[in-house]
Amino acid sequence: MGLTSTTVLALAVASAVLLFVGTVWCWPRLARRSWPAVGGRVGLLLATQVMLFASVGLAANQAFGFYASWADLFGQEKDQGVVVDHTPGVRSDGSLRVTETRKAREGGDFRPHIGGQVQKVDIVGRKSHIATPAYVYLPPEYFQPQYRDRTFPASVVLTGYPGTARALVDKLRFPGAALKLAEEGRMQPMILVMLRPTVAPPRDTECVDIPDGPQTETFFANDLPEAVGDHYRVDKGPGAWGIIGDSTGGYCALKLAMHHPRVYAAGAGLSAYYKAPIDATTGDLFHGDKGLRDRSDLLWYLKHMPAPDTSLLVTSSKVGESNYKDTLEFIERAKDTNLTRISSIILESGGHNFNTWRREIPGTLQWISGRLGDQRK
Repeated sequence: MGLTSTTVLALAVASAVLLFVGTVWCWPRLARRSWPAVGGRVGLLLATQVMLFASVGLAANQAFGFYASWADLFGQEKDQGVVVDHTPGVRSDGSLRVTETRKAREGGDFRPHIGGQVQKVDIVGRKSHIATPAYVYLPPEYFQPQYRDRTFPASVVLTGYPGTARALVDKLRFPGAALKLAEEGRMQPMILVMLRPTVAPPRDTECVDIPDGPQTETFFANDLPEAVGDHYRVDKGPGAWGIIGDSTGGYCALKLAMHHPRVYAAGAGLSAYYKAPIDATTGDLFHGDKGLRDRSDLLWYLKHMPAPDTSLLVTSSKVGESNYKDTLEFIERAKDTNLTRISSIILESGGHNFNTWRREIPGTLQWISGRLGDQRK
């Protein structure tokens, strides 16, 4: 029986109830001071507590989809996602300040021209006036003398909500994955700009330009590429930028690539959803503006707006992800445009968690590398 099965949850709850009743029933018989009686009391209490915690954990997992299977729970799902391309024939006033540097991967070389470097930066948007920290990964080639005049493609990488930018470095290990793939010749050296989409904390703005509120879409579409391009050697031509995100960040990545294809030549949404939620964390995002609300619904956008000339990648799991059906619909609508290029990674199972996204990251980085700069397809 699977981890998310209601039968498993029912058995756990029934076991917890039976153990509780059994403890009450047997307690007078175990009231003696003998070692067997003491051991019996300890065993009953321990078993009851374990089943109670298991029941709560299983219920929480079903509600929030942290893990899709027992193998996913115990970290045994290791197979990486495979990209399937659905497109036939397709293979200032704004400022940036570096505040800290570190090596690109755990156990890696401290010398940046060998092991690359991650720089912690503070970014201030010229148009949006949004200020936020971020981490920038620079590949080893960036520091090598023979490449001193070379520019590089770049990708924004976004967390979910609330998320932390540091998790992209330490937990999802984007810099280490990019370094390894480039060493193996599976992707071109690329700059990664890693941050969370919550640039106006604690509010979840869903990358929307909120009327009379934070101009988050403007920050990501204009200010961020400008600030990074002014400070680092980023390609200036078309197709220089891509964007990747998971969960809320995945929704933002797809939306920004669709709304701003001249800025983002490719967008990848890992476990993305396709319509901005309205809840206590977001507040009123659209202030009654139906046009703004509709533009933020990506399925509506593909059906009613001119097809964006960009490349998109979506990911999901047949078991464990709530976005599976919407993802299939999104793929079909993108294919119907005959202009938007769509690819996907569909896992057999995988929950809404870091372990699943780590399986999808290598394929995603390789995919986006092939669609930026001179390697675009």
